[in-house]
Amino acid sequence: MMRFHLDPGSKVPIYRQLTEQIERSLVAGEFSPGDRLPSVRELAMNLRINPNTVGRAYSELERQGVVTRQQGRGVFVSSRQKDLSKEERRAVLRQPIEELLIAAWKAEIDVDEVIAELQQRADEFAMTESSRTEERDDATDR
Repeated sequence: MMRFHLDPGSKVPIYRQLTEQIERSLVAGEFSPGDRLPSVRELAMNLRINPNTVGRAYSELERQGVVTRQQGRGVFVSSRQKDLSKEERRAVLRQPIEELLIAAWKAEIDVDEVIAELQQRADEFAMTESSRTEERDDATDR
């Protein structure tokens, strides 16, 4: 089960906190395309929040194409969008990169440090993804 830390005192709405944490868990490789996410009711009970809040988070993720809903079956992680053009894929990164650079500038962190940190995180992600792939392959071989 995914673990979340929701801060009711935060200026960030609960549904947005949940959306961001689900996105992080997907990036971390906790789920693969096609995996089923917890039901709205199940996640709401575990987090002790209103089911409408979970529903809103799932709706936002669905709008972004991160998840799909299958009537009567649940919410599933979408397949990656491999049919996007190179320019469309780059456009997906522009805003978060600009936000990262602005945050770095405010913290007086130079671009070389940002690039080094990105490389380190990418390497960690690749290792995590590689080990998850190996675990799935091992489970399939059994």
